Amino acid sequence: MVVVMESNATEEQIQRVIHKLSELGFDVHRSTGVTRTVLGAIGDKTGIDIRDIEVLPGVREVIQITEPYKLASRTFKPEDTVVKVRDVEIGGNKVVVMAGPCAVEGRDQIMTIAEKVKKAGAHVLRGGAFKPRTSPYSFQGLGEKGLKYLREAGDAFDMPVVTEVMERDQVDLVAEYADILQVGARNMQNYALLKELGRLRKPVLLKRGMASPIEEWLMSAEYLLSGGNFNVILCERGIRTFERYTRNTMDISAIPVIHKLSHLPIVADPSHGTGIRNKVIPMARAAVAAGADGLLVEVHHDPEHALSDGAQSLYPEQFEVLMREIKVIASVLGREM
Repeated sequence: MVVVMESNATEEQIQRVIHKLSELGFDVHRSTGVTRTVLGAIGDKTGIDIRDIEVLPGVREVIQITEPYKLASRTFKPEDTVVKVRDVEIGGNKVVVMAGPCAVEGRDQIMTIAEKVKKAGAHVLRGGAFKPRTSPYSFQGLGEKGLKYLREAGDAFDMPVVTEVMERDQVDLVAEYADILQVGARNMQNYALLKELGRLRKPVLLKRGMASPIEEWLMSAEYLLSGGNFNVILCERGIRTFERYTRNTMDISAIPVIHKLSHLPIVADPSHGTGIRNKVIPMARAAVAAGADGLLVEVHHDPEHALSDGAQSLYPEQFEVLMREIKVIASVLGREM
């Protein structure tokens, strides 16, 4: 349930309510909005009379949350969450673009691409050091060496970096180098990994599973939030359907649905969403028009020789066109780039 405090509630009154909820066995999460404080009480409500909470000084109302995702819901936090990564804000009025290669293949490669995407206006540098691949014979990434190259490129061009973490025992290593830790589609329901990331306070970019309904996606986000990490960014990356003309089916409708159900920011990955280079820009435009808070785009200066996902990577020249086009769309919606 959610306890909404009066706008003029004192800190002493808020703490009294928190103490009462804790006594009743609830795990309490506090959210302070622009006008009032909201307390999310997670636990078993059986046998509890909510009137005992409603009569406490400073309480405005007690609301029962019907959604299974308590902390991720708009009922708990009506205001949009803005995740801050250095000087970049994700979920605010700006449309944030994260761009770079699918995989870090070497120092020169990531430096070259970082320079090009930064020049075109990208805000965050992306690149994979650990790569989950369908085939065990495919390039699996450079590991820690790739993390070092990515960090060096990010620092050289003053960009935060985002990269994927695949296992629990990688979390501390990846967190040492990355500003945003990405959970890939295959790991969306790796609950042990999500619990480990929940103890961090670094931003986590949570991709939607390939066959996951939106509710299950939000429940995965709930694992992160319940661990105390509220720096969560959702990422729509396409779902697997019967269609064969694209690698995945880009679910643009998930963007406004998420904005209605949850306060968490959502970005779109049209590169994985389509898997085909000439489909990436149209889907990126559509995602921004639908209200996405950002984009995650794969860019490579030599995609024909890329070691991973070259077919869906934009040429730098195409990325420049994309940045110009989405800037126009964003301005129509009253947003900035």
